[in-house]
Amino acid sequence: MESMPVRRKRLELVCPAGTPAALRTAVDAGADTVYCGLNNETNARNFPGLNFSEDELATAVRHAHGKGAKVLLAVNTFARAGAIAVWTRAVDAAQACGADAVIAADLAVLDYAANRYPDLRLHLSVQAAANTPEAIGYYQKTFGVRRVVLPRVLSVEEIARLNQAVEVETEAFVFGGLCVMTEGRCALSSYATGKSPNLTGVCSPPDHVVYEKTSENRLLARLGGFTIDRFDEGEAAGYPTLCKGQFCANGKAGYLFEDPVSLNAAALLPRLQEAGVTAVKIEGRQRGKAYIGSVVRAFRRAIEDLAGDGKANNLADELTALTEGGRQTTGAYRKTWR
Repeated sequence: MESMPVRRKRLELVCPAGTPAALRTAVDAGADTVYCGLNNETNARNFPGLNFSEDELATAVRHAHGKGAKVLLAVNTFARAGAIAVWTRAVDAAQACGADAVIAADLAVLDYAANRYPDLRLHLSVQAAANTPEAIGYYQKTFGVRRVVLPRVLSVEEIARLNQAVEVETEAFVFGGLCVMTEGRCALSSYATGKSPNLTGVCSPPDHVVYEKTSENRLLARLGGFTIDRFDEGEAAGYPTLCKGQFCANGKAGYLFEDPVSLNAAALLPRLQEAGVTAVKIEGRQRGKAYIGSVVRAFRRAIEDLAGDGKANNLADELTALTEGGRQTTGAYRKTWR
C-alpha cells in the first residue's frame, strides 16, 4: 500500500516592505505577512523616501487583506522623553487601519498599546533583544505579547530549548543584513553621526555619507567625518556602515567588527521548524522591489517544498547576487566557535 505524504504545518513567511510598491510586490510574490513602518522616527528604517503615511498604510492593509495577507506595523524604536505622543499616534494608526499586529520594543509603547487597545495583537521587536524564558515571560505576562522576534545571536538548539519554555510564538530571521551588536544595544552609528536605529530609526544616515577619490584613484568611504573603508579602482564599494568598515589594528587592515556578508538560513528551515519557530523573517525594508520579489519568491518555494517533503533548498546560488559582497552565512544558528 502506497504511503501517504506527511503533512507539515507551513512556516509563516514574514517579508519586508519599505514602500507601498514593495508591499504589493511582496504580497504578489507569496508573502503570508508583510511588515512596514510609518515615515517617521517610530520605526528602525527611517530613511528618506521610505515608509508609509497613515493614508498609505490604510490602503496597504486593505490591499493585503484582499489578497489574504497580513500587515504588521513596526513601531520598534525607543521613544524619546517628552515625545511619546509620536509613538502612541503610530499605535493609534495601526489600530485605526486594521493592521494585524504592532511590533514594538519600548516598554511605554507596549504599555500604551496593551491598555488602550487590548484586542490589538502585540509582537515583541528584535530590538528588545529578549532571548531568555524569563525575559519573554515578562513581556507576555505584562503586556500580553503574542510573538517574539528572536535576536540573531541564538543557535538552533538554543531556540528549541527556548520554545519549550515559553508560551508565545517565535519568529526568526532567515535572510538579509546582519548586525554585529545584539539588537537594541548598538551605539556605533550614534558615536559617528548622533543618530542610531534604536532611537531615531536610522543607522549610518545618508546625509552623513561621503565618497571621495584619492590621488591614487582609490575611493574612500566616509561616515560622519570618519574614513571607514577604502576601495581600489574597479572594486565594488559597499554602503558605509561603521560596523562593516575596514580599520587598522596591530599593523593590519581588515574588517575589525564584522565582514560585509548576508544571512541566508534557507538550508536550516527544516531545523528551525523542528525547533518550534512559527514564522521566518526576511530583512530588507530599505531594499527595492526587485530584491523583495526575488527573495520572497525563493523562500515561498522553499517553504512549500518543506511542507511537502520535509526538504528545503539552501538557495545559495539563486540569491548570491542579492547578498553583501556576494557572501552568505548562517550566522549564529550554527555556532561553530563553541
